Amino acid sequence: MAAPREFRGLWVATVANLDFPSHKGLSPDDARAELAALVAAAADAGFNALVFQVRPESDALYASSLEPWSRYLTGHQGGDPGFDPLAALIEEAHAHAIEVHAWFNPYRASAVAGAPCADTHVTKQLGGAVCPWGRVTWLDPGSPDVQQHTLDVIGDVVTRYDVDGVHLDDYFYPYPDGGRAFPDQASYRAYTAAGGDLDRDAWRRHNVDDLVRRISEAVAAARPGCRFGISPFGIYRPGQPAGIRGMDQVVALHADPMAWYDQGWVDYLAPQLYWSTKRQAQRYDLLLDWWNEHMQPERPLLVGLDVTRVGKEAEWSLDELRQQVTLSRGADRTAGQIWFRATPVLKNQGGIADLAAELYAEPALPPAKPGFAVAPALPDLAVEAGAIAIAAPEAPVRAYVLYGGAEATPAAERILPPGTAQIEVEPGTWAVSAVGPGGVESEAVRVVVGG
Repeated sequence: MAAPREFRGLWVATVANLDFPSHKGLSPDDARAELAALVAAAADAGFNALVFQVRPESDALYASSLEPWSRYLTGHQGGDPGFDPLAALIEEAHAHAIEVHAWFNPYRASAVAGAPCADTHVTKQLGGAVCPWGRVTWLDPGSPDVQQHTLDVIGDVVTRYDVDGVHLDDYFYPYPDGGRAFPDQASYRAYTAAGGDLDRDAWRRHNVDDLVRRISEAVAAARPGCRFGISPFGIYRPGQPAGIRGMDQVVALHADPMAWYDQGWVDYLAPQLYWSTKRQAQRYDLLLDWWNEHMQPERPLLVGLDVTRVGKEAEWSLDELRQQVTLSRGADRTAGQIWFRATPVLKNQGGIADLAAELYAEPALPPAKPGFAVAPALPDLAVEAGAIAIAAPEAPVRAYVLYGGAEATPAAERILPPGTAQIEVEPGTWAVSAVGPGGVESEAVRVVVGG
């Protein structure tokens, strides 16, 4: 017996209060209520993972001694919101058998250039490594201090919080700003003065590669069952596949996601395929096929979908979104989707929450961490008053899976939260498995419930 697997993720953006909190200055009770409503809406729509932005601008949506509280909580950076949003979300989501993946922006120092920053912020602590860039400020990826600080921040979260994953988005070297060159002359001179012989572009790619590798190693060491994934720009390189046009992320962002994947540094890639099947120069189906072909079965692709335009633009209908999910399910090395982002689902924009509930009606677990094989203990079951009783487990459990139907080929009927103590069922033969951190499922224990 094995439950169906499909990653059904929802990005929760905190930068500029896009998804949470709805506005700055919420009371702790109101903010907690928003998180509870978000989890409930995600559960009702069939999502099984939330990708929560914990570090939008070198700040924190959690209690941190390394970086200040985010301005998006209270209105000023460093202001204590009176509760820990990440801890609250983990508690609420895990109680609904929903995973929480901590989403970090590794290099963005400020989403609004010139905004006041706390004394503990990197712009004050590592000022020489801060680079103004248009309307934002950026951290220099070539600075060893920046690399170490980012690594320390991510390691701190993975060590202290029961997260199911670590997630980076597409912001490495910043997106181009006209013809300007990124101002990293000082760090490159320091590199060459120390004997480095890579040219500027190769050095920049090495800086990003090195951080990705080090994060991968740190996550695996601190929390072996925690996945590490990245959602790169949706076009790997122009002309791949033929006819595709757009930015070359390897050149412009100095980000080479296929190198990270081929080196085994990431458990998954989730390219942002934010175009429709009708957009010829960036066709969703052609891009999906290209990424799918370059994946390995044991580390399948996740697909980033843009749902913010559904119901607002002619080429973004519910049928378009349904087709995109259907195409991803038909790709043999693809294991799920991540929807960008939460608010359209919460508001049921254009009916997309209803569509999610339709598409995700059948139960499914997220894919397990590749190569991780630590299964939880078998559930301790008993039959009490015509129901299945589950004794409290000694080790963490993420979910239980209830199997029923034909005894020879039982089917997964329900995925139940970890706090489940009793399952009401009809008379018959049933089986229950436990799912632990890392997504590994135990063997199922059979039980007969009499009439």
